[in-house]
Amino acid sequence: MTMPKDNPYLAHRHPTERAISSASTLNGASPSSREPLYGFVPRMVNADQVGQALEHDLNPFTKQPHTAQYKKILEARKKLPVFAQMTEFYKIFNKHQIIVMVGETGSGKTTQIPQFVAYSDLPHTKNKMVACTQPRRVAAMSVAKRVADEMDVPLGRQVGYSIRFEDMTEPGTTFLKYMTDGMLLREAMNDPDLNRYSTIILDEAHERTLATDILMGILKSLAQRRSDLKLIIMSATLDALKFQKYFAVSGGTPAPLFKVPGRTHPVEVFYTQEPEPDYVEAAIRTVLMIHRAEEPGDILLFLTGEEEIEDACRKIKLEADDLINSDPESVGPLICIPLYSSLPPQQQQRIFDPPPKAGSPDGPPGRKVVISTNIAETSLTIDGIVYVVDPGFSKQKVYNPRIRVESLLVSPISKASAQQRAGRAGRTRPGKCFRLYTEKDFMSELEEQTHPEILRSNLANTVLELVKAGIKDLVKFDYVDAPAPETLMRALELLNYLAALDDDGNLTALGSIMAEFPLDPQLSKMLIASPEFKCSNEILTITAMLSVPNVWMRPNNQRKEADIAKAQLTVPDGDHLTLLNVYNNYIQNQYDKNWTWNNYLSARALMQADNVREQLKRTMERFEVELISVQDQKKMFMAIRQSLCCGFFMQVAHKEGDKGNYMTVKDNQAVALHPSCGLDTQPEWVIFNEFVLTTRPYIRTVTDVRPEWLLEYASSYYDLDNWPDSEAKRALLRNKKKQAGKFEARFDQVETSKEGGGSAKKRKRKQG
Repeated sequence: MTMPKDNPYLAHRHPTERAISSASTLNGASPSSREPLYGFVPRMVNADQVGQALEHDLNPFTKQPHTAQYKKILEARKKLPVFAQMTEFYKIFNKHQIIVMVGETGSGKTTQIPQFVAYSDLPHTKNKMVACTQPRRVAAMSVAKRVADEMDVPLGRQVGYSIRFEDMTEPGTTFLKYMTDGMLLREAMNDPDLNRYSTIILDEAHERTLATDILMGILKSLAQRRSDLKLIIMSATLDALKFQKYFAVSGGTPAPLFKVPGRTHPVEVFYTQEPEPDYVEAAIRTVLMIHRAEEPGDILLFLTGEEEIEDACRKIKLEADDLINSDPESVGPLICIPLYSSLPPQQQQRIFDPPPKAGSPDGPPGRKVVISTNIAETSLTIDGIVYVVDPGFSKQKVYNPRIRVESLLVSPISKASAQQRAGRAGRTRPGKCFRLYTEKDFMSELEEQTHPEILRSNLANTVLELVKAGIKDLVKFDYVDAPAPETLMRALELLNYLAALDDDGNLTALGSIMAEFPLDPQLSKMLIASPEFKCSNEILTITAMLSVPNVWMRPNNQRKEADIAKAQLTVPDGDHLTLLNVYNNYIQNQYDKNWTWNNYLSARALMQADNVREQLKRTMERFEVELISVQDQKKMFMAIRQSLCCGFFMQVAHKEGDKGNYMTVKDNQAVALHPSCGLDTQPEWVIFNEFVLTTRPYIRTVTDVRPEWLLEYASSYYDLDNWPDSEAKRALLRNKKKQAGKFEARFDQVETSKEGGGSAKKRKRKQG
């Protein structure tokens, strides 16, 4: 039998796939009935072809029949605004290398556009992937799960996600990858051309995270080197012109704009008459008022962090139960669902659960309240939300380069964020937004936009990644908004003191290894230096514990019990040693959740620390960083404290006077030990992991160190000739003199024992 010539439209397919399609044609069967992607030519695909592939009985990517839920999900997808513009999308995508896209939250851009691209690029036929970055890990995990369901594939195979310390992908199979922007930036470090990707989508670009801003500069340059790479910059707000101009094509023509309308209903906005003294209490009151008095519909409350959210959840549940018990005929059941970044994926998915049913056949319907950080502003869309409660605050990163301090501060949101929050209420029907601040404050006090993170962040980690990626001139790098020169200089200075960069700004061998660890440079330096002190196993554990959310739980109604339990595990020499002790006890108790519960510890955070430890251990093994321990506990504790000095010598405070006040060395910032600190004394010298600004400046996660260690292990930083005059400098000079005296005394002892009767010689030297 003579085989037909190869069909040119199947040239991109694997030979066996081409043969299947040709054979089905020979046998008289309709090719389209056999092959969902028959006739697809990469980047020449149109909406009609994709529409037919979506309706096909076979899954194009698994060749298996679709599951029962697929059609139901597909019908829901068709109602999304972006779905109606598939034709326009393919016209612009096929024609241009870079597209800026604006789509309001809820338009479907995050879930649908990467799928449209996958049908156009057919990355699985070329061993490539489509990447879609997210600013937050919660969104990367949650959206990947949703898209895997929509594409009718298991999460982790064709569709996966990659976040710090967790990779849910399968090499050779995954072709659509959701990932945090930080993870893509790390990949660019080792593969500057990002060769494994055919299209890269930067989602939520309006959030202007540090990693997204740096990626825009890298990808703008990369697009000139790789004409086959396509870029899509997606934003939820209408400030797209800045991105269009930044990605202007030859001749200065702005990059093309693809605009998708949202599907919003009117939202009525209410303000308070007077400023609220306690926004959390005001928020709880407002939620309960809505539940008691408003029409059915779910509530979204924005708070600033895990502790605040869990506390509010507990209080609302207690108050709601009292309401229902006192008036079951008019108040329906209420469930509280928290949402923040450190929640495990299964618990994050609860936000999509339906509200509870009525308590009785004729009783009022139930309602759910989702209490979230600002992740629910734009990253995730929750159907059924009719009421939004907005206290007007979020946690924002703030960096002061003069005192080298980066803090997460509870700060007022911008007007743009307030508008995004209000818009969450009008997704499915007209809604209401209750702003817990005055209209005057909204108009006069709130900034128009949130300042880009690059303007308010410590850049040390980013600079190390850029240098590793081969970008030498950081001043001339093409930033969307350039950081302050002082911030860049501080980053370069830190990396130079850590020996990650040499005096000319070049990457050292140590710096190259440091960059491979997904950690702050101080932690990676400490980890790599720890084998010298024979405590790398312990430093590995401490680093893992510092890389996860707070392990201590302190419920409002059980604070005394929690403090007693914490005291039992505390090591008085330092909080770092206490973290080691907690982890070791967790392992000795065989990961027992009852043990964690009885000791007021977070089982989730400890499981995460165990996972992080394993991943960091693999990186250490890859670079042959020895894993070793000292058996004697006293020696081990000293070795750990010395090792800590190798990474955190710039985060040192010196005790000033007798009242327990401390001053950070060199920068002379007055601080106090945080109330959570477990030291049993107030040592003269401490290193600290965090600077916390609440009612006053505090240092947290603190350990007692000796000044001679600082002088020995960080001699270039502690070059006292260049230090400003301070009590810390005088104390270090006294210590230096004391150590020199001890050395001379030891030297004399050796000389005396060698020469026996060498006292005359000794006297002569002293007189000289």
